[in-house]
Amino acid sequence: MTRSFPLRASGRATAVIATALLVAFGAAGLYAQRRGGFGGAGGSGARILPNISYDGKFTFVRMRYTPPIVFQSQRVPWSHDYPEGEEHITKILTEISYLDAHTEQSNVMAFDDPNLFKNPIAYLSEPGEWFINDHEAQVFRAYLQKGGFFIIDDFRYRDWPNFEEQMHRVLPDARFVDLDPNDPVFHSFFEIKELDKIPNYYDPGRPIFRGVYENNDPTKRLMVMINYNTDISEFWEWSDTGFKPIDESNEAYKLGVNYFMYGLTH
Repeated sequence: MTRSFPLRASGRATAVIATALLVAFGAAGLYAQRRGGFGGAGGSGARILPNISYDGKFTFVRMRYTPPIVFQSQRVPWSHDYPEGEEHITKILTEISYLDAHTEQSNVMAFDDPNLFKNPIAYLSEPGEWFINDHEAQVFRAYLQKGGFFIIDDFRYRDWPNFEEQMHRVLPDARFVDLDPNDPVFHSFFEIKELDKIPNYYDPGRPIFRGVYENNDPTKRLMVMINYNTDISEFWEWSDTGFKPIDESNEAYKLGVNYFMYGLTH
């Protein structure tokens, strides 16, 4: 897995996010109509597209679990926010950095897909119903140990027991650590100094950010990034509609950009 993507440093990068939202997404009202208005059932109902072949460009990888076959994107938990969530975050990454990413399509992979090893970052939505078998756990453990970075999102309080059980199948000795603003992941591109400023999309209470370090050593690489009690990609998905204040979407994008830049450089 390569870490060769350069960054574009910018002292005005925070302001650029807001501008990039307008440049990348254009007329929000028309786009919202295509997706059924502001809110509603959520999502576009788009079919899960076939994966694109590896060509060296960065591709957003969404992890799937049972059921593996889906025709409407909002009908199984792992597909929530597909495809707008990944399309929007990759467009923002392309606008504010030198990352040459696929912005019109992402890939969906199983946890034991050998092609996963060509991709440095894996994303999982809704871990409350996630189940991983022994073979998948073995393959995904090797992926993380070889340098893969795992982002978990759309994660409610009630989901923790199942997530912890499945994650321990992958990394039996994993210790989950509450992260503070000093962690390098919050400074990999944007300077995020206050986690309390990160909005929570739907649940009461503040978001909680947890992680798993390589060998459970905080001085080593962060392997697993957990957005607990929040749904960062929900902001990505709806950022072109005006459904949420642009300042809140900015904070969610800044966090997402930092995750991807960290995963690409560590």
